[in-house]
This record gives sequence, C-alpha cells and structure tokens, in this order.
Amino acid sequence: MAEKTIDAAGYADWWRGAVIYQIYPRSFQDTAGDGLGDLRGITLRLPYIASLGVDAVWLSPFFKSPMADMGYDVTDYCDVDPIFGTLGDFDEMMVEAKRLGLKVIIDQVISHTSDQHPWFVESRSSRDNAKADWYVWAEPKPDGTAPNNWLSIFGGPGWEWDGVRRQYYMHNFLISQPDLNFHNPDVQDAVLATVRFWLERGVDGFRLDTVNFYFHDRELRNNPPHEPDPDSVGLDAPETNPYGMQNHLYDKTQPENIGFLRRFRALLDEYDNRTTVGEVGDGPRSLKTVAAYTSGGDKLHMCYTFDLLGPDFTATHIRKCVTAFQKAVTDGWVCWAFSNHDVQRHISRFVEIPEERPRVAKLAISVLASLRGSICLYQGEELGLPEADLAFEDLRDPYGIRFWPAFKGRDGCRTPMVWEGAASQAAFSTAKPWLPVPPEHLPLAVDMQEHDAGSVLAHYRQTLAFRKSLDVMLDGGMTFLDTNQDVLAFTREKDGETLLFVFNLTREPVVFTGAEHLNVNELIAWPGFSPVYADGDIHLDALDMFCARLG
Repeated sequence: MAEKTIDAAGYADWWRGAVIYQIYPRSFQDTAGDGLGDLRGITLRLPYIASLGVDAVWLSPFFKSPMADMGYDVTDYCDVDPIFGTLGDFDEMMVEAKRLGLKVIIDQVISHTSDQHPWFVESRSSRDNAKADWYVWAEPKPDGTAPNNWLSIFGGPGWEWDGVRRQYYMHNFLISQPDLNFHNPDVQDAVLATVRFWLERGVDGFRLDTVNFYFHDRELRNNPPHEPDPDSVGLDAPETNPYGMQNHLYDKTQPENIGFLRRFRALLDEYDNRTTVGEVGDGPRSLKTVAAYTSGGDKLHMCYTFDLLGPDFTATHIRKCVTAFQKAVTDGWVCWAFSNHDVQRHISRFVEIPEERPRVAKLAISVLASLRGSICLYQGEELGLPEADLAFEDLRDPYGIRFWPAFKGRDGCRTPMVWEGAASQAAFSTAKPWLPVPPEHLPLAVDMQEHDAGSVLAHYRQTLAFRKSLDVMLDGGMTFLDTNQDVLAFTREKDGETLLFVFNLTREPVVFTGAEHLNVNELIAWPGFSPVYADGDIHLDALDMFCARLG
C-alpha cells in the first residue's frame, strides 16, 4: 500500500486532490446573538470541521456589503462587514485554522461591486471623473432603449439607466451590482491590490466567483438566440429564466480574460503554496473554458462547473461528465461537487423517497471521494440535510423572490447549520435566525449523529480518511471500464497500485461480470456497503458499491 507521506498542509500542490469544506458564514454559527452567523462562530466550530478530515475551508463572502445579494455585492474588499465581526476576528480565525492544519480559501467577488462601493459612487457622478471608466457604461440607442439585448441572470435587462450620467451601466446580476470594466488596466490593478491585502493576511487561496464574467465585448454586440439547454443547472436554468434563451457570446467569456488570469496567477506565485479555484458558468462551453483557464500552469489552479450540480445521479451522467472533462482538459485540474450555496441540496435532487436519504448520502460521498480531482463539500451535506421548503414570506434571496413561485430560490440550501437537535434554534443562535431552522433537520443535527457509527456523519469521516490515506486517491489516474450494465466502474492507479471501484446507483440489484479478468487481489471494506464477490462476479444490492485492490 502506497501510504501518503506528505501532509496536505506542507507542500505546494496541497490543493491537488484536496477536500474543501464550504462555509456559508451567515448560516454556520452565531456568537453575537443576532441570528446571523459570524467569524467567531466559524472559529468556534473549526475543530468540528477538522474532525471531518478535510484539508481546507472556503468562506463565502464576509466583506462589507449592503447584503442585497447576501454579501456578493461588496462595498469594501479589504474589511469585514460588522455583521460578521472585525478584521481582528478574521485574524483569530486564521490562527485557529493554522493550528488545526486547515487551509483557508476566501470568496473573491470581483466581476462586479455593490452600487454603494466608493468606486461606483465616484464613477456614476460624472463622465470625466478619475473612475469614470471603471464600470461598463454605454450610450442608449436613439429611441432611449438599452445598448443591446444582454440580460441579467437575476431577471430583466442587463442594463440600468443612470440619470446623472445619462448613460446605461451593465449588471449581470442585480441592478445594485454594476459590472467592473476590466478593459481598464486601473481596474485590474485595484482589484489585484485587494487580493494582495488578503495574501498578506495569510489566506491560502481564492474561490473566484463567476470567473468567466470579468470581460465584456467592447463592441457591445447582441447575443444571438439559443435554444435553452434542458440539462442546464444553476443560475441560468431555462425552465424559469429567459437568460438561457441567449447564446452568451459577448457578455462573458471574452478572450481578454486569459491575460488577466495570468496577472492574477503571477501575483499568487509571489507567495508560497497558494491556490485558486474558479467558478465557470458557461453552458455547453464550460469545459472548453475550464481547459483554457487551467492549462499551462500560468492561470487558475483548478475550476469547477455545474456539471454535477443537477438532478442526475446516474452512472451514465457521471461517466459522461468525467469523460468529457478528461478529454477537454488535458493538463488542468477540476474540483467536483454535488452541492453548494447556489443549488438545491443534492439529497433532495437525487432522492424522491425520504427513507433512501441516508443511503444515497453515503453513496454520493463515496462516489465523489473516488473521483480524480479535488472535491468540495457544502456545510450540512455531511449530515445528509435535505433542501428546506420555505414559505415565501421567509425568503431573503432576491433571485427566488424575483422568480417565485416557479423557482423558490437558493434559501432552501442556506438555512442554519444544526448543531444540537434538542437545543433552541439547534444551537445555531440564541435569537431568531435570519432563515428558519427546518424541523426536519433537527433529528440530523451533529450531536444526534456524533456517536452513531452508522450515521451519515460517521460515513463521511471514514470515507475522507480512506481518501486521504492513499496517494492513488489524491492524484492517481482514472480509467473507466467498458460495460453494458448500468453501473459506474473505473480504476484509480498510481505507482503500481490500482484500485477498482464499482457503483450501483440504481434501485435494483445488479451483477457486474468480468471482474475475473481484473486480478482482484484484496477486497476493501467500505463502511455501510456489503457487495459480494464470487467466481469473478460482483453482486451489488440497490445503491451499493464495491472496492478492491488489483494486483
């Protein structure tokens, strides 16, 4: 057995194969008694996160913000919003994370700011001020309408009229989130200066929000029509949002982005052991974009797309996604995830029968942890939390409020973390939380699973420990096995060691034949699953898995 010899905290490529735990700060732990999570709460709970066996935490935005989009509308990139605490609280959190061997990645939201950011306040004040060209301004058409047909992901046109400048400004998201003009070198310099601020504070990396949205077409050409992709997931899902009816050739993913990403990487390379993970939402072009952004070792370290964030938990779909990535991205790296703060929790996407939830939760992390790439977990998924069903009056997400009732928004995956099942507000807060604690989450609280060897939480810990124990699981090769059966079968191989994985994601037993040709050497017990290997055949129950060492 090739044991891992270097801890993830101690080498430059620690991110390659790392497990990253995403924290949504306002929903993680409140210590101020105001119903909102804060940085001190994160510090308090870091030992729990470390106990999962993850390598890093990713913090969703905690910067100063009017919170129109829950912190993704920034007014000061170099300070902490008072609802989350202070820079001193951040520094204390960093000290505790380092003590526990955890890396810290922060969300960098630089494609746009809040309309209350001082940069935009100055930019909109006149056409000849020092920051007049820091945002995307354009003249109206002769009839007074917007410069082109670009749309906002959050509904309506992607342009808003400003009466002072008598021009339109571009916004890919809320009207209060104007887009920065990255064609202006001064904007790039200013943004990179804020990145350096956090590097100097010791952060280990950046999750780059909407990384392909930085540049727009200088000519402001209209986007052509595009038939909605029925497999689309995320913010531009076509069933409710006309954004998916355009082919977004000109409002994002422009070639100039490559040069800026090189500048970003050059800055990070001035510091030891830093990393980047980019969020790429580019429809059917996403993998091509990921390949461009992660190739050559001079841009992003890794990216993730929305490929596994949809409702399809089947062998065919997972194999299709991974194979497509392997084909398109030859020298880059991927970060896989089943859930995050923008999509319905995967247990609710994958499961129709509530009784199946624990089994599917265990199977899903087993699949995710077996894939080649880094992986990202979203807070609460290690408890098997389903999506919360919230009333309209409880919603805080502007996207959900805008498209209700066809789309309920993202608040259902952002409800408070449940720490103690019998405590008031599940021990998240002593006050009424910003979003309600779902009653169905209480039996799944951390303290209800902590000492249960058969719990979803225990399975996550065991699975991540196994993944971390072997080099082959971190960055070994991955090869799918040809089969006409509805199973997901592949090998992971490195330095003469080969592991075989076979997953049955269906609700019927299956027999995987032909394993006698694979030279099965040692069966590996995977907690919670009980396949049978006999006469070269692998017998799998419904929602079952098999693992063995070949040799």
